[in-house]
This record gives sequence, structure tokens and C-alpha cells, in this order.
Amino acid sequence: MVINEIFYSLQGEGFLAGVPSVFVRLAGCPLRCKWCDTKYAWDEMAGADYSIDKIVQTVQQYQSKFVVITGGEPMINPQLPKLAQMLKESGKHITIETAGIAFIQGLVCDLMSISPKLSNSTPAEPELAKIHEDLRLDTAVLRELIDNYKYQLKFVVDSQDDLPEIQQTLEEIGNVDSEKVMLMPQAVTRAELLAKSPMVAEMCKCTGFAFSPRLQTLLWNSARGK
Repeated sequence: MVINEIFYSLQGEGFLAGVPSVFVRLAGCPLRCKWCDTKYAWDEMAGADYSIDKIVQTVQQYQSKFVVITGGEPMINPQLPKLAQMLKESGKHITIETAGIAFIQGLVCDLMSISPKLSNSTPAEPELAKIHEDLRLDTAVLRELIDNYKYQLKFVVDSQDDLPEIQQTLEEIGNVDSEKVMLMPQAVTRAELLAKSPMVAEMCKCTGFAFSPRLQTLLWNSARGK
């Protein structure tokens, strides 16, 4: 597998925020979110070739039982099931971070962390925008993921205008547990995070959805490998 990076940090987002975790970042993502903070992992060859045994051995060097498989977009990697299985056999709790654009049946996963992409993610460049729009949201796939895995849904909020789109998306998916829905400020820098967090907090109070922090941005200003 092409691995962009493996590092030890705190989970920055979602209901496990603050938990020390080992991150395994797979290379390759078909989406081109304009505010993506890991553009360096977009290319499918953006990294080094690791055997699955080597990945597991590297992860085992750290004390945490929590492993986050991220990207890129891990759900498009055909070797993901084998990697997840071997990590589980080594005693790890596995979170898979995905945009929810692909489904794999029977995947070993303790938490499917799904971040559906809203229209606020669409790049300005016309050629990229068309590809992105065709791929960014598939409610049938989201429904399958929710039906088959323990999950959390994180929506990246850029402005208050995003709320109707979030609510429409949830309606289209259908039967979503509102206690598993989180709103997260769109922020690549600490300054952006601090500026937008109060707005998102008020949106959470109005809707009952949980607020997701971005500790990697707050603590390290989105530095790579943090």
C-alpha cells in the first residue's frame, strides 16, 4: 500500500477527540475539496510503498490501542480490508475516516467516521469542480455505511447558510441518529477556527447536534504530522 505518513498524535475531531491515536494516512483521493488540509495526500503515489506487515509493525511501536486509518480516501483502497483485519488482530481499536463515497461490506471497523462533503467544498476551477460534484455526495452509499457500521457523521460548516443543506442531506439519507451528528468549523488555520467556532456552537445549540473540535488546528495550527 502507498502510505503517505504514519504518526502518533491526538484524535482531533469527532466523539473521540483528545484520545492519543496512531494515524495511518493512505495516499489517494478522487475528491478535490477546496479547503482540504491534506492536499499532499491526494495523489495515489504520494508516499512510500509499505507491506501490510510493515504498517502493523510501525503502528505497534506506539503505545496507543487507537488507530485511525485516514487519507486521502481510505475506502477506495482495495487492500483496506486486509489492513484493518491485521490491525484488529493486533489488538487495536480502528477508526476509518471517510467522505462516505464508497462502501465495503464486512470491513473490520470500530468507528466509521463519515464526513459527507457539502457544496461548500467544491473547488473554483471548472474542470475540478465537475469531477468533485459528480463524486462528493452519494446518499445511497451513506445509508449503507450507517446501516452496517457504528458511525459518526461530521459536517464541515463554512457559514450559517450550510445548515439547510445539512438538514436536506440528513433527510435524504433517512433514519439518521441525530445524537451521532456533529458540526465542525471549516478551518485550516487556528485563526479561522477561533473565528468560526462561536457561530458553529450556536448552530449546535439550535439543532441539538454536537460540536466537533479540531484539536490539530487549535493546538498545532494544522501542521503536518500532528
